[in-house]
Amino acid sequence: MRKFVSLALLCALTAFGSFAADIPRQAPAMTFPLVNGGTVDLANYKGKVVALEFLNTTCPHCQKCSQTLQKMQQEYGPKGFQALGVAINDMAHMLVPDYIRNYGLTYPLGYTHRDKAHEFLQHPTMLIMYVPQLVFIDKKGIIRSQYPGGDKFYQDEERNMRTQIEALLKEAGAAPAAAKKPAVKKSS
Repeated sequence: MRKFVSLALLCALTAFGSFAADIPRQAPAMTFPLVNGGTVDLANYKGKVVALEFLNTTCPHCQKCSQTLQKMQQEYGPKGFQALGVAINDMAHMLVPDYIRNYGLTYPLGYTHRDKAHEFLQHPTMLIMYVPQLVFIDKKGIIRSQYPGGDKFYQDEERNMRTQIEALLKEAGAAPAAAKKPAVKKSS
């Protein structure tokens, strides 16, 4: 019996350990509220290269990633790049304003429920989701890469972000000029 339980556990861990989201794939529809009452709709950013970070406001690795994204936004924003952030921890709607202020973030950062993040990332809800989760989306709205917390990508995240952003910015597929300036919608 003990052998059977060990084998079953090993099989389950192997199945979950081999989890990988489909890459590339069309970015699913995603909207999330901002603390100022606005809403971000990911569809409005077609024609731009997007880095979308799913984060916990209390996570030091997320804080570092957000600060690096801020740097990338300042440098590459005028060239067609857009950083976005979504906090998924409990009480995120109350924690996001201080997070934005403490780290000097100027790009849109809102919040959503953890389940929506799992669905967007194709992450099984039965597995622990390590953050930050960083997704790069090309100008056509295709998710081209996805990096979970703890990935080697974060060992030199600034250099790796630059490499991703620059490669995606060089690709064709820009939307017409009218679609290049997405507006943050105010909720009614």
